Amino acid sequence: MIRTHTAGSLREEHAGQQVTLAGWVARRRDHGGVVFIDLRDASGSAQVVFREEDHAHDLRAEYCVKVIGEVRVRPEGNANPDLPTGAIEVVADTVEVLSESAPLPFPIEGNVGVSEEARLKYRYLDIRRQQVAQSLRIRSKATFLANEVMDELGFVYVDTPTMTRSTPEGARDFLVPVRLQPGSWYALPQSPQLFKQLLQVGGLERYYQLARCYRDEDLRADRQPEFTQIDVEMSFVDQEDVIAVGEKLIGRLWRDILGVEIPMPLPRMTYADAMARYGSDKPDLRFGQELVEMTDYFAGTSFRVFQADYVGAVVMPQGASQTRKELDGWQEWARSRGARGLAYVLVQDDGTLGGPVAKNLSEQELSGLAEFVGAKPGDAVFFAAGARHASRELLGAARLEIGRRRGLIDESLWSFLWIVDAPMFEEDGEGGWTAVHHPFTGPKPEWAETFQDHPGEALAYAYDMVCNGMEIGGGSIRIHRAEMQQRVFDVLGISKEEAESKFGFLLEAFKFGPPPHGGIAYGWDRICMLLCGGESIRDVIAFPKTASGFDPLTGAPTPITAEQRKEAGIDAQPKAV
Repeated sequence: MIRTHTAGSLREEHAGQQVTLAGWVARRRDHGGVVFIDLRDASGSAQVVFREEDHAHDLRAEYCVKVIGEVRVRPEGNANPDLPTGAIEVVADTVEVLSESAPLPFPIEGNVGVSEEARLKYRYLDIRRQQVAQSLRIRSKATFLANEVMDELGFVYVDTPTMTRSTPEGARDFLVPVRLQPGSWYALPQSPQLFKQLLQVGGLERYYQLARCYRDEDLRADRQPEFTQIDVEMSFVDQEDVIAVGEKLIGRLWRDILGVEIPMPLPRMTYADAMARYGSDKPDLRFGQELVEMTDYFAGTSFRVFQADYVGAVVMPQGASQTRKELDGWQEWARSRGARGLAYVLVQDDGTLGGPVAKNLSEQELSGLAEFVGAKPGDAVFFAAGARHASRELLGAARLEIGRRRGLIDESLWSFLWIVDAPMFEEDGEGGWTAVHHPFTGPKPEWAETFQDHPGEALAYAYDMVCNGMEIGGGSIRIHRAEMQQRVFDVLGISKEEAESKFGFLLEAFKFGPPPHGGIAYGWDRICMLLCGGESIRDVIAFPKTASGFDPLTGAPTPITAEQRKEAGIDAQPKAV
């Protein structure tokens, strides 16, 4: 062994012992010929003291060193109660440089602002920073706990293929050329959805996996082209069984890592209720400011903007004090989300209503408006009018922005809930229908026989878990009857030939007594981000990519040579089957 102790493990009881440490020079302080360094390793840091002429004339930050010396209690008045090792120091007899460090691209110690691109380019240095390393350790502990919980519940861990055939699951596939079959391609899985259903046909009954997933999505702020989800599937279950497993897993993680007991069972809210009250299917319940529907209130209005299928409002406390520039900024904010703008009225201190919209409303509409929406003097009321879903989404986004700008969100709270009874289908914009979740999501039992007759009203046997306004998991009870699956394909406009081409291996398996089954998948990166208190899933991924999918560390993706292209058969025409 190179060392006898780790730096962060030393305490007063080690005083008088000869120890050998190894790690990195975190800080150096010179005091009249006496040098102090903080020696850091994975366990923490310890102060080392020695005379400069003996060892340290060229010792710099992030040199990797080995120290042999004696532990002693620090002199009175020099202890640092903020450090676990703050009561001791190591008086060095020998300091050996194991390897030198070039000048650093950014400081490792301290909270000096560093661009994310620099951090990702030198990620191996970034990982030396305490916060990043701690996030990876929390992720490791969470992974251990997840495996422990699933084992206790009788689940079987199964690895599914990472090279398979392309199936439509909502995003573009990443494709892999096959050299031995020029013109043919594998696809990297967007999820193990079909394979986990096949495992239920196979009779395993309880499967789980920490699965790597790949989606070629357009640029999005907090997404990664490759990510991890904990994937769960069960046979002979209904929604309540799957929800119970999900609550057991999340409850254990928050209890054992954060010391937080989440009250169980978690509250539930229907999709319709969430959209009506919060304008989102993943509402953040850590603050109020619910949406108020005003369609009926303005039923007879002469204001053309409010002559719409839906009119709704949300109140901004003390929003009337905003400057004209700030109010104009809300219009730009709304336009950046595809809306024409965000109408508003201002409730003055005397209770009268001001602003451009107020001039277009009748006395009767003005007199009861503040009371109807629950606004007080000094508040602002924002409106959206138009198509119901889009208007609610705009108000829901405004609600969150109001919460952030006014400091209404209690960051100390954990707000978990289930969103249930989501629509089974939604319009695809071309006169047809698309699945809200995926084509294998079953209908609610009461819609089992009639969903194809009323696609826009049918409800899915699906459930999403939301935490602090983020969807962290979602699943459904699957379709296991062939005739029901075909009715779903018919609604989606998928012919038998197309279904056979895309899902033939699953449909073939379903001829052999498939059990009723259902499952859920949790976004593992997002869960770990929440446990670590991070702001992005990149905080809990060892080597993440930027929002554009670029890897500053390796320079990937990169072009390939003409020889590689030819060898992989990228331009080859597949042989006719």
